[in-house]
Amino acid sequence: MRSLLTSIRHNPKAIAGLFILLVFVVMAAIPNVIVSGDPATDTTQVNLGMSGKHLLGTTAFGQDIWLQIVHGARPALLIAIISGLLATVLSVLVGVSAAYLGGVLDDALNLFTDVVLVLPTLPLVIVIAGYFSQHSITVMIIVLVITGWSYGARQLRSQALSLRNRDFLEAAKVRGERSSYIIVFEMLPNMTSLIVANFLGAALYSILTASGLEFLGLGNTNSYDWGTMLYWAENNSALQTGAYAWAVAPGLCIALLAAAFALLNNAFDEISNPALRPVRRLRVAAS
Repeated sequence: MRSLLTSIRHNPKAIAGLFILLVFVVMAAIPNVIVSGDPATDTTQVNLGMSGKHLLGTTAFGQDIWLQIVHGARPALLIAIISGLLATVLSVLVGVSAAYLGGVLDDALNLFTDVVLVLPTLPLVIVIAGYFSQHSITVMIIVLVITGWSYGARQLRSQALSLRNRDFLEAAKVRGERSSYIIVFEMLPNMTSLIVANFLGAALYSILTASGLEFLGLGNTNSYDWGTMLYWAENNSALQTGAYAWAVAPGLCIALLAAAFALLNNAFDEISNPALRPVRRLRVAAS
């Protein structure tokens, strides 16, 4: 654990990703401290520009854009983190268990994973999300988990196959340990970096896909998520009417949060795989 923290501290991508993520975590944790008010409040002053009272102006409905941006951080993080965690758990259950147990179970789960992998993800997501009449955050998370676990399962299965016949696992079998014990306490600790990287990749997929669905109107259009803000901005011709902040601000927040997960994902790839680490040139001081 200490070596992992040291590697993170010396990785610029990890530092940048953690800083961006921390900013959004603070926004999600204490939105009313950052800016007070109700994001649904109509100020009766529509399409105002930036000012001291309204930092990013107001929408065509007279609602404060900065207020909606701050309150939109919580649902965005909830969707990304919960969907990422559940998809990673499912990937571990399917990929690692199948690789270790082998036999018919491995063949069946591997075939199921391959089938899910070749399905066209975007049309499938749109169909599943559009089927439900109540577009709650729970439905969104379920849709993202169903469509986002297979790639991670494939990666984890490959890693588990390379570990299956190692000496320390054979020793655990000789001791008479149960398969569940060997998987949880022997295999998974040696796959920590890959599991974390898979979580970050699943979280990245979740935030981008969820925002896309909300932009298409397949989310809860009465909420104040960043994707929903883009939906209303597009429907009210924000760019054509000069309300640039209404369209640009939520899009920028989505891009920054996605960039945070992508930077952390790349950082953990470099930490777990020395071949991916950038080569640092030694500077020899002139004597």
